[in-house]
Amino acid sequence: MGDAHPLLPYFTAAADGCFPPVDGRVTVLPPLAGGLECSVAFTGHAVVATALTDRAVHALGPDGFGASLSPDFLRHLAGPEGWIGVTDATLAARGTGGPPRLAALTDADAHPRVRHARELRTNVTVHGDARGLITLADGLAGRRELSIELHDVQDGGQGRGRSLLTDALSLVPAGQPVFAAVSPGNARSLRAFLACGFTPLGSEVLLRPEREQPGALLAVGPGETARRPGTGW
Repeated sequence: MGDAHPLLPYFTAAADGCFPPVDGRVTVLPPLAGGLECSVAFTGHAVVATALTDRAVHALGPDGFGASLSPDFLRHLAGPEGWIGVTDATLAARGTGGPPRLAALTDADAHPRVRHARELRTNVTVHGDARGLITLADGLAGRRELSIELHDVQDGGQGRGRSLLTDALSLVPAGQPVFAAVSPGNARSLRAFLACGFTPLGSEVLLRPEREQPGALLAVGPGETARRPGTGW
């Protein structure tokens, strides 16, 4: 994974119950790998990983009490054409280790969950059985991340999600933190994660910005220039 991103200690400390100060402030860190950025909200403190300067971020008016995830702030971060992900709850649990209780899957490359994981994460592995599949990967700031999808949710799950999550934790060494980003609106999934010992840490949004680059000038007429957003030329 290379050098750890300075956001990673915030997640690992939070998983241990140690959170940033509740001071309403925003900490600005360097951008993530792969052209990604993020805004993460803990209780009373926010952390933004971006290529923008501290001054540029604070000029947009974020705070640690929710404004760091406001639509206007996120659009400013991403630029007019940048991609903004959904707001997810950040959860963490501990691996249980032992003999793996899920087999590796080698024929799931076309699955939307797997494609999504590989767009945003690295070292993605896929495991599962008749109940569904899970992905395990190096995700935001290099943390270990888990995601899940059942093959059939129309019957209400009947506990299959919880049992699949419990088995997935056997793929993570005992005591090692593993994280998940779950949409708060997906109440069924959120209940399953909570029932399996995952603890809420905060909330987060991933972004892939497209911004006006310094010196990116485009001639538009005699004596006139305009900037082409996000091209770098």
